[in-house]
Amino acid sequence: MSKKTVSIAIAYDFDGTLAPGNMQEHSFIPKLGIDNGTFWKEANERAKAHDMDEILAYMQLMLQKAFEKQIPITRRAFLEYGKQITFFRGVETFFDRINLYAAGRNASLSHYIISSGLRDIILGTKIAKHFTNIFASGFVFDINDVAVWPALAINYTSKTQYLFRINKGIINSWDNSTINKYVASDERPMPFSKMMYIGDGETDVPAMKMIKYQGGTAIAVYDPKKRKKKDKPSPKEVCEQLIVQKRADFIAPADYTGGSKLDMIIKGLIDRITGEENLKCLR
Repeated sequence: MSKKTVSIAIAYDFDGTLAPGNMQEHSFIPKLGIDNGTFWKEANERAKAHDMDEILAYMQLMLQKAFEKQIPITRRAFLEYGKQITFFRGVETFFDRINLYAAGRNASLSHYIISSGLRDIILGTKIAKHFTNIFASGFVFDINDVAVWPALAINYTSKTQYLFRINKGIINSWDNSTINKYVASDERPMPFSKMMYIGDGETDVPAMKMIKYQGGTAIAVYDPKKRKKKDKPSPKEVCEQLIVQKRADFIAPADYTGGSKLDMIIKGLIDRITGEENLKCLR
């Protein structure tokens, strides 16, 4: 009996999950001539002063600062910023390796980004080609490809809807009729039981909790180079608390090299999912 190919989806946060820090810190904020802390402090103060979503606040501040400094904020400029992103160990070769591993288990992987960062920066990165879709915040561009207005802002709670979009096979952000339409669980293209979500901490908690509740798997990763500060726990300690609070299933350093703990967790989950599907065929 020939085995049916098993479809599996992996959704990733971006900042702090695939790349250290926030993507704006790799090139955009340095061009402004200010430090990272100053930019984010001003963005957060703006959100508080106007009772504003924090994602919309930072996006508006990017437009304002770019205008003040006469820095291009075009689609092409964002793609260039993306080219300068540096990743955690193993990320750039991870997708080909894990796809090959899955294929050897008669599985097909699809990869997705769900991020509060900017989709046009992600599209400029070396790894953009590996994603079925990039669900991330973005701007409206005018006829000269200049960013003029936020088109989409994805915050830590709205990330959950994009897991449902993957689950229902919706590969856009605008279709709200299909996302709200009732579809029986067994008729959805990508069951939650065959989905993984990889994120890096507190801003990913709603997505992690939701995917666990629906039968999927949540993996929390952390930057092993960051240590505890006087008034702030280390990223590892934050992830350890997610396990204690049953918000994540596994934690691991953000190291995507072959044989790393994270690599072995993902391979183990692929083995488990394909094994369960093979057993179903024997009923």
